[in-house]
Amino acid sequence: MNVAEASRLAVFEGKQIRKVFHEGEWWFSIIDVIEVLVGGDRPRKYWNDLKKKLLQEGYNQLSEKIGQLKMQSSDGKFYMTDCAATESLFRIIQSIPSPKVEPLKRWLAKVGKERIDEIENPELAMGRMQALYEQKGYPKEWIDKRLRGIAVRQDLTDEWKERGAVSSVEFAILTNEIMQGTFDLKVDAYKQVKSLARENLRDHMTDIELILTMLAEATTTQLHRDRDSQGMAPLTKDARDGGAVAGRTRKDIEQQTGKPVISLQNFKQLPDKKTQKPKTI
Repeated sequence: MNVAEASRLAVFEGKQIRKVFHEGEWWFSIIDVIEVLVGGDRPRKYWNDLKKKLLQEGYNQLSEKIGQLKMQSSDGKFYMTDCAATESLFRIIQSIPSPKVEPLKRWLAKVGKERIDEIENPELAMGRMQALYEQKGYPKEWIDKRLRGIAVRQDLTDEWKERGAVSSVEFAILTNEIMQGTFDLKVDAYKQVKSLARENLRDHMTDIELILTMLAEATTTQLHRDRDSQGMAPLTKDARDGGAVAGRTRKDIEQQTGKPVISLQNFKQLPDKKTQKPKTI
């Protein structure tokens, strides 16, 4: 759940709506919105029929207002998905007979404003994220490290963007180099160790795992700056070297403690310090 990430899951009345920040504003999955408004098991067919109806009613700019953006599906893969920004989405949902239309419009306006506020004051985003983790039952000490890790990650991805890595695929390649160097595992393999599917790996790391991840990413950022790396090949080398620094630290910790740093547990399995019972989220 990185603040810098382009995509998010928003929740309206308990239903998830995928959204992505694109061209300076939030774009929402139209299929998800329709599913919230009309229910049923065929929101895609409903949307296809609605598109025809809107065109017949004279909404000729519909195709120009709809964007196809990559969003993660329930199978964990990313697919091109019909999306609309808030203004266009208002026009679409106004044509859907549902008592939820007005509450949804107010919710959409609020979500859009929150993003603008966060751009102007990033501390607001951190505050909202802290509250979300608290609601899920994470301890304060862990949240402090997670938020610090988010800031370190933001710093790193900003460097990547400025130095020639811009796509999600390139980000994933560089991240895997860092994780491989630090933990001898790429992200997907690490998630398998923790029995995770779509969940965010970092949301299920222990304190030590988070700290080592921060060390690797902060080191990689510093290497980019010191070496003035440009382009994927130099950036990849820096990521590999930054991961190796944290990897040596991990091995030293393991030698001193006699225990592996990598935990098989995810957050759902970690015991509560007070009750010693598994936490639930």
